[in-house]
Amino acid sequence: MRTPTLGITCLLAFVMPVAMAQSPMTLDKVKSSGAITVAYRDSSIPFSYLDDKAQPVGFGWEICGRIVDEVKKATGQPNLKVQTQAVTSANRIPLLMNGTIDIECGSTTNNSERQKQVTFAINYFYTGTRFLVKAGSAVGSIDDLKGKTVVSTTGTTNYKIIRNLNEEKKLGIDLIGAKDHADSALLVQTGRAVAFGMDDILLYGLKASAANPAEFAVVGEAIQVEPYGIMLRKDDPAFKKLVDDTVAGLMKSGDFEKLYKKWFMSPIPPKGINLSAPMSKELLDNIKKLSDKPAT
Repeated sequence: MRTPTLGITCLLAFVMPVAMAQSPMTLDKVKSSGAITVAYRDSSIPFSYLDDKAQPVGFGWEICGRIVDEVKKATGQPNLKVQTQAVTSANRIPLLMNGTIDIECGSTTNNSERQKQVTFAINYFYTGTRFLVKAGSAVGSIDDLKGKTVVSTTGTTNYKIIRNLNEEKKLGIDLIGAKDHADSALLVQTGRAVAFGMDDILLYGLKASAANPAEFAVVGEAIQVEPYGIMLRKDDPAFKKLVDDTVAGLMKSGDFEKLYKKWFMSPIPPKGINLSAPMSKELLDNIKKLSDKPAT
């Protein structure tokens, strides 16, 4: 009775990897289904977030809109259905890998660890880990957080960076995880955490969009500078080329700079805040290099 079972098990072990390897590429999947699913974040200001009508907007979101336009041309489907899907730091990679979403347009760091599971388009922003604290706080660096409660969003590189530094420096930080950036900021606002460690540009966005921006401050030197990239499924060269060509085209034409000014140097919805965040040297350099190099 055991022999057939063993045979079936061995057959499945052989067939399943082959089936996975033969899963349709993104453009084929989109063409056959007549739809593309674009993922967004609900509080990654100004990259991807919800406006006052609960609709996704932002810098990354607009770039993905240009990519969708190119997908429509490549698949010959001008009326392609565009489906949207909210994702979190914790589920964005699994949902991309299992085919629930086709492209992620948020604030995802392009690093070597993630590139084992997914791939990234040309880097389109650079940021560093800093801290959101209550205004007037004595916190000026991670060393000032010794023995205190710090929050970071679960599933982010920032959480890992803070955890590793906490262990290396033996700071005794009580590091807790929150499900998204808005919840992390709320823990600081309510005093349940002294600081929220996250990408500095996201912290500036959360501060500027708060009911009382003067209540918060972004402090500390950037711990580690990392690139953001639009996230795609791994081993899909045709789709990566389309996305890279679209981003490169925006950078070369000057449209990328116009979008940047719209979302980082001008009032943005829903409250008309202005982040006043000029392009970093790293981003200016990458507009020339067009690199998708990950952080280590």
